[in-house]
Amino acid sequence: MQRKHGKKSLSFILCMVLIVAMALFTTGCNGKTGNTEGVSASGSNGEEMAIQSEGGVLGKGEKAFPLTVVDKEGNETQFEIHTDKATVGDALTELGLIAGEEGEYGLYVKTVNGITFDYDTDGVYWAFYINGEYAQTGVDSTEIKEGENYSFQVE
Repeated sequence: MQRKHGKKSLSFILCMVLIVAMALFTTGCNGKTGNTEGVSASGSNGEEMAIQSEGGVLGKGEKAFPLTVVDKEGNETQFEIHTDKATVGDALTELGLIAGEEGEYGLYVKTVNGITFDYDTDGVYWAFYINGEYAQTGVDSTEIKEGENYSFQVE
């Protein structure tokens, strides 16, 4: 009789451990694709880049411009960037909002707002837009102009 009670207790404990393990496993799988492990990514200078889910005002300087980041799920994050830098790329790199690799055409942006996508591995990339139109210049060679809206969108 005591052996039966011991087996029931052991079965109950094992079931509870399994339930807890399943709960932890399913909450860890948030359904996001790409390299969005955790809430940060390494910037081009090796520093951690935190995901800014609320947006807001970033930086200090004489120049200001709006930046919209649209992730793969279509969620938009609005920023107001303040800087003394000459180009959009320099301003965003300095603030840790973008990171990537230098290529023959300039900076290939792989990380925006802490979310990394690489076309070679993910099949999608960060596209740069000026006033809602696909940019004809790279982010690192785009001069900051008053009244222009800049954005990054996953494509």
